[in-house]
Amino acid sequence: MTLTYLHTMVRVKDLEKTVTFFELLGLKETRRIDSEGGRFSLIFMAAPDQEDCPIELTYNWDGDDELPSDSRHFGHLAYRTTDIYALCQKLMDNGVVINRPPRDGHMAFVRSPDNISVELLQEGDDLASAEPWASMQNTGHW
Repeated sequence: MTLTYLHTMVRVKDLEKTVTFFELLGLKETRRIDSEGGRFSLIFMAAPDQEDCPIELTYNWDGDDELPSDSRHFGHLAYRTTDIYALCQKLMDNGVVINRPPRDGHMAFVRSPDNISVELLQEGDDLASAEPWASMQNTGHW
């Protein structure tokens, strides 16, 4: 018997904002299913050359009353990046709050528009301590 990873599914309230957030991280839409009968959309997004490890964004057209206000019970998504400082700056420049700044040059946390915790990790060796990150405090919870 074998087991194959398929995807991680998260429910979203604002599809456009959430897709934009994941595009800022560098993910691309790889597949979309719009179900007229079920009144939902499934958008699969993945990092380039990693289409076999997607996140599935589930959007219910008529709203989703069961979507919790704080998705912390989910844990988090994690992505490795070649330059954590550049990615965090890009996110900040686009209005994303850096909840746990990469003060150590290694790890940061942000939240998607649907409150999904996303961990960002520096590839390889940690980057040297640099401002504004070194003195930036945590914001909210991550």
